[in-house]
Amino acid sequence: MESYLKHLVSNQPADYVEIRVEETRRTRIEFRGPTLDSLGESVDCGGCVRALVDGGWGFVSFNRLEGLEEHVALAVRQARLAGERVSGKSRLADAPVIQDKVSAELEEDPRQVPLAVKKDILETYNRQVLDFGPPIVSSRVVYFDKFTRLHFANSDGTYIEQEKLDLGGAVVAIAHRDGDTQMFSRGFGSSNTFGVVRGFEEAVEDACRRAAALIEAPVVEAGEYTVIVDPILAGVFVHEAFGHLSEADNVYENPNLQKVMTLGREFGGPHLNIYDTGLTPGVRGYLKYDDEGVPTQRTYLIKEGKLVGRLHSRETAGKMGEKVTGNARALDYRFPPICRMRTTGIEPGEATFEDMLKGIKLGVYVRSAYGGETAGEMFTFTAGDARMIRDGELAEVVKNVTLTGNVFQTLKNIDMIGSDERIRDGAGGCGKGRQGPLATSMGSPHIRIRNVVIGGKAR
Repeated sequence: MESYLKHLVSNQPADYVEIRVEETRRTRIEFRGPTLDSLGESVDCGGCVRALVDGGWGFVSFNRLEGLEEHVALAVRQARLAGERVSGKSRLADAPVIQDKVSAELEEDPRQVPLAVKKDILETYNRQVLDFGPPIVSSRVVYFDKFTRLHFANSDGTYIEQEKLDLGGAVVAIAHRDGDTQMFSRGFGSSNTFGVVRGFEEAVEDACRRAAALIEAPVVEAGEYTVIVDPILAGVFVHEAFGHLSEADNVYENPNLQKVMTLGREFGGPHLNIYDTGLTPGVRGYLKYDDEGVPTQRTYLIKEGKLVGRLHSRETAGKMGEKVTGNARALDYRFPPICRMRTTGIEPGEATFEDMLKGIKLGVYVRSAYGGETAGEMFTFTAGDARMIRDGELAEVVKNVTLTGNVFQTLKNIDMIGSDERIRDGAGGCGKGRQGPLATSMGSPHIRIRNVVIGGKAR
């Protein structure tokens, strides 16, 4: 395979050519209430060719290796035609030439766990939810694993073979009473072990208790509060509200965003550091090389409150005159790589949770994440559950807590950052450009934010 792919990408009439070939084995299990909704394994094989000529890209995907020479030729022809239309110049940032073979270092290989055993483990968790009793009325339990062998070659001379595992799942407890439905989810994920699936009973119990508590809880009163945000919701916030703004293709294609996301601009206090990395082992956002064969790294987006970096492909780095960061990722061989996050988070500070509680006469402690959306600088997130803070102490559980605001003002309003960083993994993933869900992770310690608008019932 190595010599064949190297031969195909060499001496082509193009500025750049790359080939990815993948073989992926997948497992999926899903329960909805008492019903086993999905149970199966599958194998998928395919690949793609990307070519660049005079600033124009050609892209061809395929499911069979036969005729690969024709696929390469077609991608080059597409690129030439596209280059004639854009009348541009090919600009790819320099990247190291790599020769490497990366074997997955697995603590417990999910391929060695029989499908029946996986199903039995998930069924046990599902039964635990259903047997919890009122007000828990239903459940959803989902599990997947995906093991990929990938071959990558480009015309610069890079050749990489990689093995990659992506595994995730979640247990959802659903409560209902008198027309009110509430739910709570606990998730797991890994890039190196099936072990995260085992011993999840305590987390399942926690999901049931918290869903049941939400049924009994009052709706939060709308208003502006100082909030303490737990690591899960803080990670979702930094990913959705700021991480996507840092993806360089979004910046390069949007002149207004270029003015906002100017390197050196101050976005927060000197205690605020935001990063993206592919180097954290074991989490779903881990990868040694991106889908352009570029080594991943830890990239600071905000350092001591100032914007210092963004997430690049070779093309965006070349066009913007910046260094590659290893953030070109594709969902699979059916798609070209685009700028994507890996593990995005807020670096830990020095505050304790007790430090954050002090001085809050009336506030809200928001935990976990139920959903949310962003629109440019504005965001709306719904917490999984929350507790009021009264006179520096945690008080009653409240529900239907929605946080709304401007991301840049919110970053400036972060006045305390905890020392208890946690990385979140689960069954979901990141969506962008019709490529999703892509494996990513999110991390943060607890953070405290002043002047957050929370929606709820009118006072």
